[in-house]
Amino acid sequence: MPYRIASCSCGQLRAEVASQPLRVSVCHCLACQRRTGSVFGAQARFPRQAVTVSGDSTAFARVGDGGSRAVFHFCPRCGATVYYTMDGADDTVAIPVGAFADPGFPAPTFSVYEERMHRWVQMPDGIEHMA
Repeated sequence: MPYRIASCSCGQLRAEVASQPLRVSVCHCLACQRRTGSVFGAQARFPRQAVTVSGDSTAFARVGDGGSRAVFHFCPRCGATVYYTMDGADDTVAIPVGAFADPGFPAPTFSVYEERMHRWVQMPDGIEHMA
């Protein structure tokens, strides 16, 4: 069973995971661009029971284009998002791929909101596309 640790920049907030990701995806929506400070967000979903969170977090809830709500948990000290939950996906936890600081992390297999993708970004061959 794989074991991974995601953490914020200062290390105070951590998510320990004892599972392979259920899905690794890339989101090009403008909200993810703003949240990450990058041109897209990359995240992995895990079974909730496989994730153990430690440390203090502050939460921010955002309602998406489709009306569903996501609650982002970030470190109150350094501001880095370590995990989030989504309405309708109560059995999963999403963790930004960068929080693992692991260049060997599995590549994304799913890409959404590509109509907002920066024109110079190219997704991996074989990735599933959803507008």
